[in-house]
Amino acid sequence: MTNKTMVEFKNVSFKYGENKPYVLKNVSFSIDEGEWIAILGHNGSGKSTIAKLMNGLLFPTEGEIWINGTKVTEESIWEIRRNIGLVFQNPDNQFVGTTVRDDVAFGMENRGVPREVMVERIKQTLSSVGMTDYEWTEPHRLSGGQKQRVAIASVLAIEPQILILDEATSMLDPQGRKEILKTVADIQTDRQLSLITITHDLSEIAAAKKVIVMNEGEIWTETSPKELFTYEEELYKIGLDIPFVNLLSNQLKASGITIDTEPLYEEELLEQLWTQYEKQLNK
Repeated sequence: MTNKTMVEFKNVSFKYGENKPYVLKNVSFSIDEGEWIAILGHNGSGKSTIAKLMNGLLFPTEGEIWINGTKVTEESIWEIRRNIGLVFQNPDNQFVGTTVRDDVAFGMENRGVPREVMVERIKQTLSSVGMTDYEWTEPHRLSGGQKQRVAIASVLAIEPQILILDEATSMLDPQGRKEILKTVADIQTDRQLSLITITHDLSEIAAAKKVIVMNEGEIWTETSPKELFTYEEELYKIGLDIPFVNLLSNQLKASGITIDTEPLYEEELLEQLWTQYEKQLNK
């Protein structure tokens, strides 16, 4: 049984004006229902343009985009947007309410969701992002991480089938980034959302099933996180740095220490090192 395709780009190219250069060039890929895909690239590689094309904020210069079986056009875009939730880099740009509660309710009000359903969804979504105690707080009083959690709750309240995070953790400190990614991973698993994380930070892609790497408007490669982390020199050439745990893993392998599989997290590397140490003790 094959999974349902939720997003499909077919030979998509895009440029911002008649005499402008193409920022996307003949891009094709698909995303299945419940699948987590990371789109990775340096600034200017075209990855954020992909997010805007998915949500109909832009339309392809060439090629086609299909969302849940419907072609993206000016006529279909309002229906398509009902299936998509988009969280931007700066959550302040998404706040419209005077309180957290108002902000989470806003998207539902625009969709005519009955009040009793809205009240329940506000509680559910705030609970899912750990913000229940802030329902009546003014958004400007929140920290950066708390604002991003509310932005995610506001999107989840409209019950999208596809969730896009466009550099949504780039303004957070490492701990805040880790907490948001853990929250999103739990929600994605619980709701079986198709999740697209768009980033330039390789440390954010470990939990994704597949990674699409963009470079100068083209797909440079499409692979798994584990495989990608072995491309150290190639990634440097296109302006990307691999995470510290993978740098260390590569250095250890170069020193003759056996690392059986490329680690995604520090815990995986420590576990492999401990296993190798125990083997040496038992010789």
